[in-house]
Formats: sequence, C-alpha cells, structure tokens
Amino acid sequence: MNFNKNIIAIAAILGAVTIAIGAFGAHGLKELVSVKALETFETGVRYQMYHVFGLLIVGFIPGITSVTQKWVFRFFSIGIVFFSGSIYLLSLNEILPFDAKTIGFITPIGGLFFIMGWLRLAYGVIVNK
Repeated sequence: MNFNKNIIAIAAILGAVTIAIGAFGAHGLKELVSVKALETFETGVRYQMYHVFGLLIVGFIPGITSVTQKWVFRFFSIGIVFFSGSIYLLSLNEILPFDAKTIGFITPIGGLFFIMGWLRLAYGVIVNK
C-alpha cells in the first residue's frame, strides 16, 4: 500500500497537539474565560481535528498524486493556523494583553483555505486517471 508517511506523521503530531489544546481549553480555561469564549475555543479545536482527520485520509488514500497531497496539506495547514489559531486568540481576548479582535479578519481567510483544500482534493480525485 502506498501512503505518504510525512503527511501521516505530521497529521499524527497535529492530532496530539489538538488533544493537548483541547485539554487546556477544557481544564485550564474554565476559570479564566466566559462560557461563550470557551465554546468559541472548542470550535477552533473541533475544526482543527476535522482537518487532522482530513490529512490522515489524504495521506492514506491510494492513487492520490503527490501534487494533490501537497496542495491539500498546504491548504489544510494554513487553514488550521489561520482559522483555529485566530479563534483561539479571539476566545482568549479577555485575558490577553492585546486586543485579539484586530486579527479577527484572519478567521474567514482560514475557512477559505479549508474550503480550497477540500476542493483541491475533489479536483485531484476527479482528474486522476
């Protein structure tokens, strides 16, 4: 079976990081931020994990070209940083020493990268002979 071990390894590391971030949110933030901020934080964790699973799938699917794998990896990785990363900062705004709302415009850009990753995966599957 052919698989992309680099993508799978990075996805596994991102999965571990996602669990750690989620645990921090569930246990470490309870007393520091509002319930609404905690729910927002959990949204970032959820979308990050969805795309970790997506990377695992991309790494294991036989017949996906390396070009498609690389583009999906890039799009999902940037999406995780922009979307989930900005959501983490926005949800922590009440305890941060700066106003994270100034980077709020990054969140939809991250969502756009997620969408582009899924569309690039679809394109790669469709045109693959």
